[in-house]
Amino acid sequence: MVRVTDLAASLRFYCDGLGLTEIRRKDSPQGRYTLVFLAAAGDEAAQIELTHNWDPEAYAGGRNFGHLAYAVDDIHALCARLAAAGVTINRPPRDGHMAFVRSPDGISIELLQKGAALAPAEPWVSMPNTGAW
Repeated sequence: MVRVTDLAASLRFYCDGLGLTEIRRKDSPQGRYTLVFLAAAGDEAAQIELTHNWDPEAYAGGRNFGHLAYAVDDIHALCARLAAAGVTINRPPRDGHMAFVRSPDGISIELLQKGAALAPAEPWVSMPNTGAW
């Protein structure tokens, strides 16, 4: 479970950016929250639950989450798509295997290339780390 402050921004990041699909959603007016369950295509058993509490609350440290690891088909293409959408690549995939980005709520997302690492390529090889990852 990951707590999010802006559900629309989070869905753009997780669905449009990372390519996850919304599996189901539950609104609880009495509890004043929305739960959205996301999964990678073909891997619906491994879901991420986004919890959006309707009343604003500041999340810091462990109140929201530590980090998620997400295996991807093409780490270079995904990082390019995220960068084009305005997402900072905190730790570029210089080795063709691993990268880190952050969600709109500051959740650290580790991206891991499925199978063997891709051959190192620009612009990633020359790109420095940015911020904390």
